Amino acid sequence: MASTSRPDEASVERLRSHLRGVVITPDHADYDSARSVWNGAIDRRPFVIARPAGTADVITTLAFAREHRLPVAVRGGGHNVAGFATVDDGIVIDLSAMKGIRVDPVARTVRAQGGALWSELDQETQAFGLATTGGLVSSTGIGGFTLGGGIGWLMRKHGVAADNLISADVVTADGELVIADEEGNPELLWGLRGGGGNFGVVTALEYRLHPVGPTVYGGVVFHPVERAGELLRFYSEWTRSLPDELTTMVVFLSAPPEQFIPAEMHGRQMIAVACCHTGTAAEGEESLKALRDFGDPVADVVGPISYSALQGMFDASAPRGIHAYWKTHHLPDLPESAIDTIVTQAAAMTELFPLSAVHLHHVEGAVARGSSDQGAFSHRDSRFVLNLLGQWMQDATADSHISWVRDSWEALRPYATGSPYLNFLGDEGSALARAAYGADTFARLTALKKKYDPTNTFRLNQNIPPA
Repeated sequence: MASTSRPDEASVERLRSHLRGVVITPDHADYDSARSVWNGAIDRRPFVIARPAGTADVITTLAFAREHRLPVAVRGGGHNVAGFATVDDGIVIDLSAMKGIRVDPVARTVRAQGGALWSELDQETQAFGLATTGGLVSSTGIGGFTLGGGIGWLMRKHGVAADNLISADVVTADGELVIADEEGNPELLWGLRGGGGNFGVVTALEYRLHPVGPTVYGGVVFHPVERAGELLRFYSEWTRSLPDELTTMVVFLSAPPEQFIPAEMHGRQMIAVACCHTGTAAEGEESLKALRDFGDPVADVVGPISYSALQGMFDASAPRGIHAYWKTHHLPDLPESAIDTIVTQAAAMTELFPLSAVHLHHVEGAVARGSSDQGAFSHRDSRFVLNLLGQWMQDATADSHISWVRDSWEALRPYATGSPYLNFLGDEGSALARAAYGADTFARLTALKKKYDPTNTFRLNQNIPPA
């Protein structure tokens, strides 16, 4: 792309006069808050931040970006760990003011604008006892999460978020509004189901909903970290026979200062199993009996809980402004040596508390039954997704957190497929982004990219180059 042409004040004023939404420049009182994203380690300074009020504003803003040859970042919830939602010396299309949500309880669908967060969508759908697979932190935006695949508490029963995407409104690089659904532009819909933000600005998404809640059966069982190896061996076998209604994950974490944790354990490393069962309470109790009977838990806070509360269960562990560096693996299985390696690397995390963690998500179920024909989300045959979360608040500790994540990722490579899960991947370059799909899917995506974005305008993402 040609070099940028910094827009002058008159150009910015013209843009401002043509938008219903807000235009924010470096002299604006809200500039620093507007340019910030969830990951506090990302510090970038755009020329212009446009906050559209609707699709027409998005089209106008893209025309402005083309005129001035500005790199374009698209922001939904701003939660992506790689920080792609902002850009130095470019323009941010910030969808956060576009939050319209409409539920059709009869058809069991919901249509939401691209700036909606999962907490907001869940609030609307739960009024009718409905939900779709959403993020494990409720402040996550629906757009980026879905376009990257979207694993969550409902995935084993209902698939990833991308599997539940039934249509999308997309503004392409040349300013055309395209509706992607099974009847019109089905290939684009296929690409949006896991292909990231490579094809345009997604201004609205429509999802299939399922009967869920308002009460589910779930929570967390905490164990001392000294039992980690034993617990992981149990977990590896126990998860082989779970019903699809039950989704679980193992977490190495710093014990929270909660009343249900003994005071002497606060701040110490623990291992926990978090869970969500979407069937009846009796079915949930039966499915989780073996887990709750295992060993001698430090705390067991499993029981009936509102689905919305479960969705926000990990919000406190991911506050806005936290500095984060993550790396991820798909694990086909958990052999003994892999368990030993996870335990060893988690032990090295102790000095990085209280915010760093290891998450091991059990997948399978409806995710594994999906296929490459329904969407670009790939590598469905892995039993687990591992996320290594280096997280801190002070810059002085950044190097130690990043080194631990990288060392742990390398140590676990022999047990992994070699492909990352995109939503947990930082800005690691094109090779890992390509590996997330596999050769056939990636080739199909590059052809789609050539059709909808031949100049790679939307390149601030896990990028797919035009064929």
